Amino acid sequence: MDPQVHAVWYRGILRRTLLAPARSRFQTLFSVSVLAALFAAPAALVSVPAIREDQKRSSDPWPSAQALKPDDFIREISDQSGASSTVICVGFHTLFAGGHIPGASFHGSTSPQQGFADLKKWADGLPRSVNLVIYCGCCPFDKCPNIRPAYTALSNMGFKKLRVLVLPTNFATDWVDKGYPIQKGM
Repeated sequence: MDPQVHAVWYRGILRRTLLAPARSRFQTLFSVSVLAALFAAPAALVSVPAIREDQKRSSDPWPSAQALKPDDFIREISDQSGASSTVICVGFHTLFAGGHIPGASFHGSTSPQQGFADLKKWADGLPRSVNLVIYCGCCPFDKCPNIRPAYTALSNMGFKKLRVLVLPTNFATDWVDKGYPIQKGM
C-alpha cells in the first residue's frame, strides 16, 4: 500500500505530508493508547489509599478504639440499657447554637485559650470515671483545630472513658443530613 500525499496549510505555508494508510494509523493509535495505560497503571496501583474513617491517623492522640463513628454512637444512645455518655461539643458557639447532639453541652472552641480554659474548668469537677464523648464538626475532621487539643487536655486530666466522635466532613454532613436527632439553641 502506498502512502497518500496530503497537503495542509500550516502558518500560511502549504506543506505536503505523507498520510499513512488507515490501518497503520489505527495501529499507531492503539499502540500509543496501550503504552499510556501501561504507564498509568503502576501509578494507580502504587497510590496510597485514603485513610478510612475507622483507621487511626498518625496525628491522632487517641487509640483507634476510642474513635466512635456516628452510626455506632446513635445505636449506643438509642440503647437505654447501656451506660449514658456525657457529650461535649468543643466546636464553635454559633454551630452549637444552630444545632447539636441532644443533651450535649458546649465547652469550646478549644482553639482559643478562653475556650480551652473553659473546658478544663468544667471538666475539673467531674469524676475521672465518667463516660465522655467529645465532638466538634466545624470542618473536615483531619483539619479540625479543636478536637485534638480537647482530647489531649481531657486525657491528661486523667479521664479514662474518653472517646471522640469522628465526623469526617462536618456536623451537617455526617450527622444532620443523615437524619440523626439534633437539638437547637443553648
